[in-house]
Amino acid sequence: MSQAMRGHAAMLLFSALVAGSFSLGVLAAPHIAPTALNAVRFAIAAVLVGVAAVATTGIARTAFHSPWRYLLLGGTFAIYFVLMFEGLKTAAPVSAAAVFTLTPILSAFAGYVMLRQITTRWMAMALALGGAGAVWVIFRADLSALLGFHIGTGEVIYFWGCVAHAIYTPMVRRLNRGEPAIVFTFGMLVACCLLVTLWGWGDITATDWAALPGIVWITILYVAVFASAVTFVLLQYASLRLPSAKVMAYTYLTPSWVLIWEISLGHGAPTPLVLVGVGLSIVALLMLLRGDG
Repeated sequence: MSQAMRGHAAMLLFSALVAGSFSLGVLAAPHIAPTALNAVRFAIAAVLVGVAAVATTGIARTAFHSPWRYLLLGGTFAIYFVLMFEGLKTAAPVSAAAVFTLTPILSAFAGYVMLRQITTRWMAMALALGGAGAVWVIFRADLSALLGFHIGTGEVIYFWGCVAHAIYTPMVRRLNRGEPAIVFTFGMLVACCLLVTLWGWGDITATDWAALPGIVWITILYVAVFASAVTFVLLQYASLRLPSAKVMAYTYLTPSWVLIWEISLGHGAPTPLVLVGVGLSIVALLMLLRGDG
């Protein structure tokens, strides 16, 4: 398997794991401040990734050269997650998912500005097709729901989080100096945890941790282990092997994975017409595979 194909495989798993944070995040958001939730999730994730890094590649002293790189990356991703949970307080899940589909386009622009990565006509067609498929799934093939899409405060807040997410992807390739993905992720997570803790210290101390409902702890553990520790390594890994636009194109699969999550949580199955959108997203990914080898 080529390095590019490994990058695609990593992002396929990434998209499935990220989808769970949407389904669970909507349930947990009303019960805890975004900074408090994310401070704990990043602390857990940093410990897990740090232990894994020591047990596998080891952490060389040179990995800590220019620590400002980790602060920059950690701060960027912290902004995304804090704004995501802040936005989910008022934005409907469907609206938030619609905003999320803008990320590949934003990332393509950021990739050009930071790395001069060119989005070819073929890639642009694939991104457009994937976006159409994602929107079709998000609005469940309901044209009236699409036309009734409302941009509120929550959606605007989350949009700026998506801008931070889009910038993060090319930034990884720009700042990495040969460190293994898992070591680079560990440095970023430590910085991210530190920044979120400082930023949200008031919310952390004000939270009655013992009184939180079970869904909050389930969400914290899920986002810490699967939607943080695992996905951050996958994202770092793929970002070093694929153009930014192709990496973030996998966000188009997230609505389809969310459907599977919703079915698993007993929230009902989609209509057959919705599956057309899933098919479009898959075709778009196959188009992106073209020419990778």
